[in-house]
Amino acid sequence: MDRDGDGDGRPALARVVAQLTSPGAPFAVGDGHYTGGPATLREFVEATWAFGERPFLVAESRTYTYAEFFAAACGLARRLTDTYGLRPGDRAVVAMRNHPEWQIAFWAAQLAGLVAVPLNAWWTEDEFAYALDDCAPRVLLVDGERLPRVRDWARAHHVPGIVFHPGGGTPGDGTPGDGTPGDDTPAGAPLGEGFTVYEPDTDPTLGPPPVDVLPEHDATIVYTSGTTGRPKGAVATHRAQTGAALNPRYHAAVSALLRGRIPGQGPAPVSLVTFPFFHVAAFTALYPVMAAGGTVVVMHKWDAERAVELIERHRVTHYAGVPTTALQLVDLVERRGWAHRLAGLGHFNTGGAAAPPGLVGRLTALLGEHVEPRNGYGLTETCGGVLANFGAEYRAHPHSVGRPAPAAEVRIADPDASGVGELWLRGQCLARGYWRDEAATRAAFTDDGWFRTGDLATYEDGRVTIVDRIKDMVIRGGENVYCVEVEGALHDHPDVADAAVLGVPHPTLGEEVAAVVVLRDGATAGPGDLRAHVGRSLAAFKVPSRVLVRDVPLPRNAAGKVLKRELGALFAGSSRPSAARTR
Repeated sequence: MDRDGDGDGRPALARVVAQLTSPGAPFAVGDGHYTGGPATLREFVEATWAFGERPFLVAESRTYTYAEFFAAACGLARRLTDTYGLRPGDRAVVAMRNHPEWQIAFWAAQLAGLVAVPLNAWWTEDEFAYALDDCAPRVLLVDGERLPRVRDWARAHHVPGIVFHPGGGTPGDGTPGDGTPGDDTPAGAPLGEGFTVYEPDTDPTLGPPPVDVLPEHDATIVYTSGTTGRPKGAVATHRAQTGAALNPRYHAAVSALLRGRIPGQGPAPVSLVTFPFFHVAAFTALYPVMAAGGTVVVMHKWDAERAVELIERHRVTHYAGVPTTALQLVDLVERRGWAHRLAGLGHFNTGGAAAPPGLVGRLTALLGEHVEPRNGYGLTETCGGVLANFGAEYRAHPHSVGRPAPAAEVRIADPDASGVGELWLRGQCLARGYWRDEAATRAAFTDDGWFRTGDLATYEDGRVTIVDRIKDMVIRGGENVYCVEVEGALHDHPDVADAAVLGVPHPTLGEEVAAVVVLRDGATAGPGDLRAHVGRSLAAFKVPSRVLVRDVPLPRNAAGKVLKRELGALFAGSSRPSAARTR
């Protein structure tokens, strides 16, 4: 940080921003869009061919160099156009766990000019059927574990598919860390009508198929996580996705310059990406690694001890994951005294869900200030991260999700006296709307291009702080209680491993505050202790009236977001105990 900057580094930050965004600079913006960089995802991935024999995807099954990856993606793209007869605009579903071939399938769709539709790998057969009916794909690119869940739909609709890793999965096909059994297709089992096993075509001399891909063409349909209802398919153009690809590169450049470094110099990153590949947070993590010719270490299934092993073995420099896995990793390293095994880490990034404010302090105490912490904010509708908070500013403002990228605008709609209002966003990386759902599109997007996020936030000194989801806010006797604030207070208790706060019906107050808490191993804090702890930092009306301490993990989706609808059922029809404990 420059010495003539103040405590927040604002003068230094202003100079860095001007250096990066002035006309002709790498992140200059005109008419709301970046003026440089690739215009389509096809252009973006074609540039990675130049990295040749550098390792790109490192997995338990095998390693792909950039040359091998690009040749395989081109070969599959040719097969999709030449053998299957697919044309630009056709939808290609990608449904598999974090195999390296997920990336081959996704980028093959981009090289063929198709609309890639990454589907949630943990969905049930009915959930898959809903999305498949909605997006009407012309091909399914699935692994052996997903095949039984899509086979009947494919047969009924005469849609062909390509199967990767038939019978080659491992048990544990559930949301990260849940340990539920998988449903692998046994080796040698019939695949079903219209399905064939993936056979790589890796001739490096043929290249991608000759199709026209334009910035205004649709590139992806990514379904929302559906924590409050049926998922909706957010449609993003190539222009939106390439804007999303430049956002994390911009924030990384700001970070480097503020630390006195030159962006793009030094070794290429080695990143342990623990996000499910189908989630937009994974795109935010992958785009800058690919642009720099870095390496992605692929985890087949999340396991904190395995993550430490991979970080140490592959000399990982960047960690990226949801706050839940990040907390599990920090807990393990603290408990085992393994900080030395993470000595090579230089960046620790969380996304996909709100990070507890105390996480950055624990991380700094554990690994020191040489590891740059980073969190941010993004949604399916923003194609991933659009705000970022990192380094010294994150340590100083741990509740904030940071500052916007240059090709993004921020507005707080209808703020109250304290400055809290709905966060609206506008810019290049926004989805153009929801697939075949004009009513939902009109409800979420204004005529002049603003997206209503549904999040309550403040915007002060260029920083955005998320207060809560509008639907998660509890109105207790006319007083607003922001669940995120109460959850942060609970997370500050040393016995708490995880916590969720929600509103439950009350006959006179309308709603009251309830909390579900998971304790660390060996912890003994009871509901009364937890209520007292919250009461020391928050007003009495914010203290949970009902606290449920459980010995099982909170239900979460693949993005790490708590499924509060399921938690609400725990309080339905019960009396009003201030304390309870269940298994």
